[in-house]
Amino acid sequence: MNAIRAEAIATRRLDLLPLLVEHADEMVTVLSDPALHTFIGGAPDTAEALRSRYRLMVAGAPDPAVHWLNWVIYLREEACLTGTVQATIGPTGDGLVAEIAWVVGTPWQGRGIATEAAQGLVAWLGEQPVDGVVAHIHPEHRASAAVATAAGLTPTGGQQEGEIRWRRRLGR
Repeated sequence: MNAIRAEAIATRRLDLLPLLVEHADEMVTVLSDPALHTFIGGAPDTAEALRSRYRLMVAGAPDPAVHWLNWVIYLREEACLTGTVQATIGPTGDGLVAEIAWVVGTPWQGRGIATEAAQGLVAWLGEQPVDGVVAHIHPEHRASAAVATAAGLTPTGGQQEGEIRWRRRLGR
């Protein structure tokens, strides 16, 4: 399989920019609210921990059949980073599938940023050699369920580690 690489994705208000280690300095503030961890657990990273995590993410998956693609969300009208989107692409019994996730910092929530970013990401994935998109969402996380719905994913009824599996097939 040819390598799939993150590239800049432009939407109406946003630029999804491929993740760089240097983004950690701004993202540590964006992701600093402990409330962001309500459904996923853990706590906000320190600047050094986030830089370390970003170094690993940028280096890529150790399995050559898997692609780690990560972007920061840049809100053009405010000239700032507001969150992240990611896709882990790998082979499954259903073909090549991208597992996606998103997070938007608390000050920018409720403005459609996660929805617009997820829609842009899924549209971009539809142009790649990817057969489907999945997301795993906590059953009580209504905001993420709304984002998944807006991006064309539907709940499958399946669960993984207590989260509902959402899916969208891509027409290749």
